[in-house]
Amino acid sequence: MNIGYVRVSTTDQNTARQEVLMKELGVDQVYIDKASGKDTKRPELQRMLNYARKGDAIIVESISRFARNTKDLLDLVDQLKQKEVEFVSKKESIDTSTPAGIFMLTVFGALAQLERSYILDRQAEGIAIAKQEGKYKGRKKITNDKFDLVYDDWKAGNQTAVNAMKTLGMTPSTFYRRVNEHEKA
Repeated sequence: MNIGYVRVSTTDQNTARQEVLMKELGVDQVYIDKASGKDTKRPELQRMLNYARKGDAIIVESISRFARNTKDLLDLVDQLKQKEVEFVSKKESIDTSTPAGIFMLTVFGALAQLERSYILDRQAEGIAIAKQEGKYKGRKKITNDKFDLVYDDWKAGNQTAVNAMKTLGMTPSTFYRRVNEHEKA
């Protein structure tokens, strides 16, 4: 079975181009992640790895869609090799069944990792410039008109922190940050 893996970095990005390629390549099943490639903690990647069986082929548009870190890339390909699953990268035309193919995979993996480093550097530079110009203020603070009431209720022991977070629609880190700010004010 030919299994396709499609990834974009954010939920705002479009997967259509990669999905069209998968259809053109006759892929039987496609797994799509809208998450950073910085690590392998991606739900659809993990589902695909669990699903793949001996004789299957994992097909990606390019190595950078599969992994942005050389170690992760080689570990993923090794997992596939142990399951006797072939790895195919359309853009780089890599055959992982040969020593030369593994070498090229390593080189392209290192390039994907270098590209990610450059992206992060450019992002940090852009943020620093925007801060100097007063254009960057960071993320907008999550506010909730009910915070004071929910906080008081929580502090009085009338509800758990988990319930308070649900009521306010806040993650634990946001909730406790707001609690600290509230208590310091």
